[in-house]
Amino acid sequence: MATRAFSRLRNPIFASILLRNLTRAPIRGPSLPVNPKVPALGADYCTSFRLYHDGRPRGPLWRGKKLIGKEALFVILGLKRFKDDEETLEKFIKTHVRRLLKMDMIAVLGELERQEVVSLAVKIFKVIQKQDWYKPDVFLYKDLIIALARCKKMDDAMQLWEDMRKEDLFPDSQTYAEVIRGFLRHGSPADAMNIFEDMKKSPDPPEELPFRILLKGLLPHPLLRNRVKQDFEELFPERHVYDPPEEIFGLR
Repeated sequence: MATRAFSRLRNPIFASILLRNLTRAPIRGPSLPVNPKVPALGADYCTSFRLYHDGRPRGPLWRGKKLIGKEALFVILGLKRFKDDEETLEKFIKTHVRRLLKMDMIAVLGELERQEVVSLAVKIFKVIQKQDWYKPDVFLYKDLIIALARCKKMDDAMQLWEDMRKEDLFPDSQTYAEVIRGFLRHGSPADAMNIFEDMKKSPDPPEELPFRILLKGLLPHPLLRNRVKQDFEELFPERHVYDPPEEIFGLR
């Protein structure tokens, strides 16, 4: 290919000289200058990398996926299959769920929460609490409480809330916000205010989101809203609270 390219040059003398020099003096050294400060890579360096593509996606997409093993998938399908048969469900939990490894059991809990099968998720969480490796973890409580609040299972959510507080665990701002939102959707502003008072006792500094949710949800309850508004203005003096016209909610 190179000889054909050189033969097409307009100057035959220049082409013949260039071709002769290339054939007589092949390039033996590196074409780029070598930096002596950079250490040479050993022979075992390349063996640590995969020399083939195994079909899995690369980057954050793969790292963000929660891998679920075959046994965990089998348990999830079995739990959903027997969820309406309490006796069979308890037998299945004893024979299959309790023998799962730690990561598989947590994966089952997370997948049930994601699918919003919260009644089964609560059962799995109680099984996890009885394991020898279990330690009080606010994030396990958080995900399950949020799933229950979004499914409007506020009684079960508050039972877990009390258990969490008995273990000296405080939820984060997102958990407070979702539980307050759940009570407001459930038509229980008094319970939402109880969660708000509990939030003010938390050792972590309060954030703006739970206040915003309460200020919006308590528009039909001006007395409760004024209490929240006063606390909000003291904690966030640079933030503005929007007050809609009173006639919108019939407060005149």
